[in-house]
Amino acid sequence: MKKLKKIAICVLLYLCCINNNKLIAQTGTYDTLKVYAWVSPEGDTLPLTYLSWITVETHRTLTAAERRKKAEWTRLRNAVYVTYPYALAASRIMNEINAKLVGVSDKKDRKAIIKTREKELRKEFADRLTNLSIYQGKVLMKLIYRQSGNSCYEIIKDYKGGFSATFYQTIAIIVGTNLKQSYEAYGKDYEVEQIVQEVERMYGLRG
Repeated sequence: MKKLKKIAICVLLYLCCINNNKLIAQTGTYDTLKVYAWVSPEGDTLPLTYLSWITVETHRTLTAAERRKKAEWTRLRNAVYVTYPYALAASRIMNEINAKLVGVSDKKDRKAIIKTREKELRKEFADRLTNLSIYQGKVLMKLIYRQSGNSCYEIIKDYKGGFSATFYQTIAIIVGTNLKQSYEAYGKDYEVEQIVQEVERMYGLRG
């Protein structure tokens, strides 16, 4: 076993020597390669080289608080990745609706335009949105505010009326969320903003 270790060390040192920029090379009759040498206590001559310092660190076990924080971050990151495309779509659709409503003053005509678009939206997004968790829904509402500058409560009030907005707000409170929540990119929602910017860099998405 000792001989095997000795051979392995010799091979390793030799490989280091032939690749090290400090070796001394000389071309002669027999193309001799000169390297530094080290004589072992047993009298063996071994090639010698000097390696750069390296730092070896042991894997540190995370504390319970660190594991919890990591899990929370992962959950938030996944929620942003899932819901951000919907927030972009919502912003685009609101812009389209607003463009169609320009110059339309008749309430009945405005309602018809909104209702038609609503049917299209239900057909396109209903199944996917109903599969979101409550937590993902909360994140989506934050991102919609980020993209539109309005809370979901204000959006519903504008398009569906005050009664509908109040009704949906009541439902939201029952399930533990709030349609009136805002978005603070450099405050309480800083982590969300960092993840959004990550998504934009990775996929080239822009609001």
